[in-house]
Amino acid sequence: MKLGLYYSTRDWYHPDYLVGDNKKYDEFYRAQVRELLSNYGAVDVMWFDHVGGRDWGKWNFDELFAMMYQLQPKLIVNNHAAAFCGPETPQDRGPATPELAKMVKGDYDTPEGFIGAMDIAADWESCIHVGRQWSYGSEDGFKGPEDCIKMLVSCTTGGGNLLLNFGPRPDGAFAEGEAKVARAMSKWLSKYGEAVYGTRGGTYRNGAWGDTCHKGNKLYLHVSEWQVEGLGFDPLPDKVLAARTLSGAKVTFKQSADEFSVEVARKDREKPVTVIELTLDKPVVAGRILGAAHAPKSYVSEHGAVLSEKATLEISSRSGYDDEKNHARLFSGDKVDYAFHTDKEKNPWAKVDLGAVKMVNAVVVENRPNERRADDLILSISEDGRKWRKVWRAKAWETTWVVPVTHFDAGANAPGRRARFIRLETKNDAPRELLLRRITVFGVK
Repeated sequence: MKLGLYYSTRDWYHPDYLVGDNKKYDEFYRAQVRELLSNYGAVDVMWFDHVGGRDWGKWNFDELFAMMYQLQPKLIVNNHAAAFCGPETPQDRGPATPELAKMVKGDYDTPEGFIGAMDIAADWESCIHVGRQWSYGSEDGFKGPEDCIKMLVSCTTGGGNLLLNFGPRPDGAFAEGEAKVARAMSKWLSKYGEAVYGTRGGTYRNGAWGDTCHKGNKLYLHVSEWQVEGLGFDPLPDKVLAARTLSGAKVTFKQSADEFSVEVARKDREKPVTVIELTLDKPVVAGRILGAAHAPKSYVSEHGAVLSEKATLEISSRSGYDDEKNHARLFSGDKVDYAFHTDKEKNPWAKVDLGAVKMVNAVVVENRPNERRADDLILSISEDGRKWRKVWRAKAWETTWVVPVTHFDAGANAPGRRARFIRLETKNDAPRELLLRRITVFGVK
């Protein structure tokens, strides 16, 4: 087991902390660090927290780093050794020289309290607490085991690491909620650890569907949300020799010059993620991003071409969370958490304009994961934007709704209705917002 030490540079109770030129305290804390790195064998990680005192001149970080790497040549250091150094006011000395600023960035970044963005070029580690705070706080309010497993997967596949904080009781024991998380993660890793340990992030971009990572000639898909008819991806240049889930279930895959797709039977899909192992004909190229998941082309061919890539959006109102530059991402490009966000209304709506009347066969509506404010969604279509025909109302919330648009012909429902506009709305007793991640309209161009 590797040894990492946490050190809070700031000492609220030391009488010399940030007094005068801070020289006495700066020497005191560097001496403590020297002791820690000299007397306890090999130390692998030094994790600094909260310096304070925005004046760069109050700290000798160059001496600190030179000493640390001299004492422990294989040491890695986080990016908090100089956290909160300024300047914020004209009285604060700074900024640091470019050389010093580069040095105190340490060896890796530390997004705190959230999962870092996918970055397979730089080293990073999310630090997140299991409970309500970093230290002991209560006997409840803990994150669930499935949430913690998904956090681990997201960090691993995103190119990072997960530092999961447990705040034990004063006697050192874990609260039952923490113990439950630890036991569940241990059990999960005993079965799926090969798709976590020693892997690197990629080669597909992470999304609501899940994530990928690789090791040697193995590419692992961690699927948390299945699309209709499985998952389709941008083409994979390496030949897939075999596919299986790590629980032993059958995986069906198709590979062509323009798409790679996989499917697992509903009964074999697992929570919180289904882990699929692909064996390739050569080792995966590190640092490679091939693209992202999309609607499988078999599905597109069944329902027609995508009509909405250049559509425009109109919404009933805009909340303070709405960012107009993200509106186009409702239809194409990288997905964001939500592409639009109305204000609270009893009847919030979004209107999609395809630019011309088309034959619409189906509409796929994607929610932000676990975002249920769009439940009971209503979808209507119109040729002129004045006369509307309601074609669907959600019976139950789903991450992705697939709405067939049909007309009655010769005693049967046939695909397609003519429409230029699609309206999505909710009707509520009390005001609430409407927000969606992605809308894809299929039909005949």
